[in-house]
Amino acid sequence: MDVTPAGAAEAIGLRFAARTDVGRARRVNQDAAYASGRVLAVADGMGGHAGGEVASETAIACVRDLDGFTGGDPRSALEGAVTQVGPRLRELAELRPELEGMGTTLTVLLLVGREFALAHVGDSRAYLLRRGDLYRLTEDHTFVGALVKDGTITEAEARSHPRRSLLMRALTSDASAVPDLSRHPAVPGDRYLICSDGLSGVLGPEAVHRGLSARESPDAAAEYLIALALQNGGPDNVTCVVADVVAAA
Repeated sequence: MDVTPAGAAEAIGLRFAARTDVGRARRVNQDAAYASGRVLAVADGMGGHAGGEVASETAIACVRDLDGFTGGDPRSALEGAVTQVGPRLRELAELRPELEGMGTTLTVLLLVGREFALAHVGDSRAYLLRRGDLYRLTEDHTFVGALVKDGTITEAEARSHPRRSLLMRALTSDASAVPDLSRHPAVPGDRYLICSDGLSGVLGPEAVHRGLSARESPDAAAEYLIALALQNGGPDNVTCVVADVVAAA
């Protein structure tokens, strides 16, 4: 955990924690996460051999460079970093043919001044807890996500749907994907969560709300949420980043 000012003039900072667990059923952890005073990100990789691990780590490496963001439009900077992922995966697959077809989700928040820019591809998620209310900031780019959006099934039904893991949009070695982009004010007292579907796939919004509300520190909240996911079966890798917006000293 750390507290880092986003800039002296803004007097806003982040207190953050990142946690990951291989889960109850997996042998390899294909998730990756990153948390700093400016960048919060989770990637959930997929692919045979070491493909998923390589894909998620590559995605995180692309957005980690945003720690050095110095000016301009943060959403454009985010979009540029995210759209680098596909070409980099392609280059790696050309060097190592066994990685062909690998891919990853990516959800990332970039703090600039008193505002977050958010970029999202896939079914990892971002949530905001503000004044006791939980808000989901991303939409799942999945087959069942589309069914939920048009009212065909409920969120609860989606969590047990046999095709719940079918992604309609991801960052892969075969094709690029355009991220969803949005902006969100950074308000002291806010708590953000970014997580892989290993967490959101087994915990409903009530459990996520309880996990974020029940612990004072980001470290404790992240540990508690992963423990809840494991208690609910933990069939996939489980990863989360929890960050509090604070007034910097």
